[in-house]
Amino acid sequence: MIRKVPKLYGNQLAKFKLDTNAPTSELLSRLGIVTYPRSGLVNWSKTGLIIQNKINSIIRKHMDSIQFEELSLSLLSYKTGWIKTGRWNQPEIFKLQNGKCAADFLLVPTCEEEITQYAKQELDSYKQLPLKFYQIKEKFRDEKRPRGGLLRGKEFLMKDGYSFDVDEEKALETYKSVVGAYHKIFDELGVPYVKAQADSGDIGGDLSHEWQYLNDTGEDTVFSCDSCGHVSNQEKTISYPKEGESVAGDGVSVRYFITDDKSTLVCAYYPAGRKLEPKFVQLEVPDMLLNVDEKDVFKEFEQVDDLSRRVVRVMDARLNSRSNFPDFPVEFHNRSMITTLTDVPIVLAEAGEVCGECDRGTLSEQRAIEVGHTFYLGNKYSKPLGLTVDVPEEGKVVSKTVMMGCYGIGVSRIVAAIAEINRDSDGLRWPRSIAPWEVTIVEASTSAEFGDVYSRFSFDYRLDDRDVSLGLKIKQSNMMGIPLVVILGKRFPMVDIEVRGKRRDGQPLEVKHQVHVDDLSHTVNSLLTNM
Repeated sequence: MIRKVPKLYGNQLAKFKLDTNAPTSELLSRLGIVTYPRSGLVNWSKTGLIIQNKINSIIRKHMDSIQFEELSLSLLSYKTGWIKTGRWNQPEIFKLQNGKCAADFLLVPTCEEEITQYAKQELDSYKQLPLKFYQIKEKFRDEKRPRGGLLRGKEFLMKDGYSFDVDEEKALETYKSVVGAYHKIFDELGVPYVKAQADSGDIGGDLSHEWQYLNDTGEDTVFSCDSCGHVSNQEKTISYPKEGESVAGDGVSVRYFITDDKSTLVCAYYPAGRKLEPKFVQLEVPDMLLNVDEKDVFKEFEQVDDLSRRVVRVMDARLNSRSNFPDFPVEFHNRSMITTLTDVPIVLAEAGEVCGECDRGTLSEQRAIEVGHTFYLGNKYSKPLGLTVDVPEEGKVVSKTVMMGCYGIGVSRIVAAIAEINRDSDGLRWPRSIAPWEVTIVEASTSAEFGDVYSRFSFDYRLDDRDVSLGLKIKQSNMMGIPLVVILGKRFPMVDIEVRGKRRDGQPLEVKHQVHVDDLSHTVNSLLTNM
């Protein structure tokens, strides 16, 4: 059977004059890969599904290779588990009401609660561990301001994976194996990426990395060091000022926090005009509370007995003794109970500053599009949901909380990100690994007989047999981003090949080739190598 372009292929293109300044989300829609019925919602065409399925196949291959098993969890989740983990009242959750009843269900934005309860139901013995699962399914979030088409919408396609191990050591081994698989996945996708140390955000946990495509249109900021090579997102990048750079005189801001036992006031001083990162302060004062209103901080602190009150002053590394510090906000006379920490980096990094990892290199800054995230969760979900296992230790049986990891890849975000990164003045340009098809075939002669030539092709092709001109077929194939066009014409069995794709290593390719049909498959596959 001859494989042909999808029925609605090029349906919008005849009316579409390519605007090189059009947003990528609009380009994807005009090319018929997706449509947007409402802001934040998406319909996928046959062409879009082919791209999507190729990405999914790459993900499946490498997740299966590290013994993760694919499953499919319900898209609906009941509120009980979400209440236990403290996530039921997150603002981006779609909650569902059944008639006049209260909202008891939600559309899942991620499945930590569901998979933990699934594991709890199925796990009978510690000998079954590790358990490693993944799924590729739609997720939902009540995004108030959808933007960028597939980059930030109310629904999105995601690979979410989860692991369960008997202890932290084994869990970190699993985490490391997933990181290895992710490198293979993103290498095969064929677009340069970085793995950046990241903050765990709302998901939580003790260790996480973002997988980012570097691009000026990205919402995220990543920093890299020119000495040690460390890469991290802005919320995890610790930096020091360049030598001799400090803030004296005016320009010092302060923010106040309190410790969990309410006995210690934490004063974080930093240069005005810079953004404080409270988690950097918490590295110095681990029992400090992050999300407490300053009015409540002072109210709580003043209720503590005078003899029990302590003050910790944390000075950003960019300040010095000549800096003009604000007056102290509360009456406090016992100087022996004041601790001052100096030379502590507590603001978000800026390009050109000194890397806090190696204390030598200079940081550079780039915008990035996040397309994956890996988390070591520890017991953040297993503990409140009661996922434990009995383990024999030193002649007795000990009940242990199972340690978890979770691992996401945004499939629909990858489509949007690669389209954004690889587009040019002629339209999209897909890497071979996820192109809707590798070669568009056009028949330039109605008199020539091409016989059973299609059965001899050993590459992924589609025949464009629409009733439009040869030139338009080639132009629209290029706009769609198909790597090659093969033209069967009057000189058959000699055929023409036109190259649209590019090599990953940046080396140029000749645009036009002519070969005998017997050599076509070999030539095409050679040209596609490293595209």
